[in-house]
Amino acid sequence: MRTALEATLPRDCYLSPDFFALERERIFFREWFCAGRCEQLPAPGDYVVVEIGGQETLVVRTQAGELRAFDNLCRHRGCRLVLDPVGAGTFTGAIRCPYHSWTYTLDGALRTAPYLGEQDAFYKDEFSLHTVALDSWGGFFFLNLASGDARPPTLVDQLGPIPERLRRYPLAELRSARRVVYDVAANWKVILENYNECYHCGGVHPELCEIVPAFKKGGGAELDWDRGIPHKDGAHTFTFSGKTDRAPFPGLDDDEKTRHKGELIYPNFMLSLAADHAAAFTLWPRSAQHTKIVCDFLFHPSEMAKPQFDPSDAVEFWDLVNRQDWRICEGVQRGMTSRNFRSGFYAPMESLSLDIRRYIRERIGPLDAHCT
Repeated sequence: MRTALEATLPRDCYLSPDFFALERERIFFREWFCAGRCEQLPAPGDYVVVEIGGQETLVVRTQAGELRAFDNLCRHRGCRLVLDPVGAGTFTGAIRCPYHSWTYTLDGALRTAPYLGEQDAFYKDEFSLHTVALDSWGGFFFLNLASGDARPPTLVDQLGPIPERLRRYPLAELRSARRVVYDVAANWKVILENYNECYHCGGVHPELCEIVPAFKKGGGAELDWDRGIPHKDGAHTFTFSGKTDRAPFPGLDDDEKTRHKGELIYPNFMLSLAADHAAAFTLWPRSAQHTKIVCDFLFHPSEMAKPQFDPSDAVEFWDLVNRQDWRICEGVQRGMTSRNFRSGFYAPMESLSLDIRRYIRERIGPLDAHCT
């Protein structure tokens, strides 16, 4: 073959259950991943359960107002502390196991174990909940499931230059006005690769390209993501008209008031920013060929407090664009099951999608040992 095009990851990286299991161990159980918004737990005792790769984590707001995370696992017999695997609610001052009523403080310390005491050589300080690393940035909380000798990097190190690039966006102040959950029959990497290029935009997203013509110019080549992508004249946001009566976020520079910015934060977070709202996507891989995507639409509280506030213009536009993306990603996933598929190829204007090859190889190692 004489092509100079760069090859994608090989077929098994997108289809193989064994490769997906390897990603679970070496990526999702070792890297910081975005797990939600801090605003989901506004008061002491509030909790959510998040699950990735079969591991359930209980995130709770303590009496001191901090977020803490623990394995959703009682230290007694291993029962789930919260039986609903995607549960959310409020503990009334303590975490009680539903099986034998072992009870823990919101900080994870064992408080009571019925009918057990030092006379039984039982010491409560030896039975605290297993802690999961938690950190936050921009109003989002991140988890790291690394355990044993695997010392995780800091979240700051993993985020790299991203917080500085987005420093003028008041992400921590924003609040979710709408959440949409999608079930997509595609590998998580297919979705990230799609997000990271706009070669597809002209054919897949006519409405989006009407608002942002640069997305289809030259097949989406030479897009300046550091500065942001300009809207058409007179437009400044992601709605069908390109306009809205919402004020831009305070503190943005002139470019950010009229341009679109986007960030891909490996392994599972896509963040798209307009002047007046943000669309935050968290990916939850369920298998090699299925991914749940949670999309939060974030707005400034000062705009949400106005009587006329209605997020529908942004949400409906994004929902259309999202469904166009998910449909084409599902087409890619189905196509890769062909007996003739060994790998795909990246065109030059898809150069950003090459990052995922580096990311995977650095964490999995040589792919020849895992791909046929």
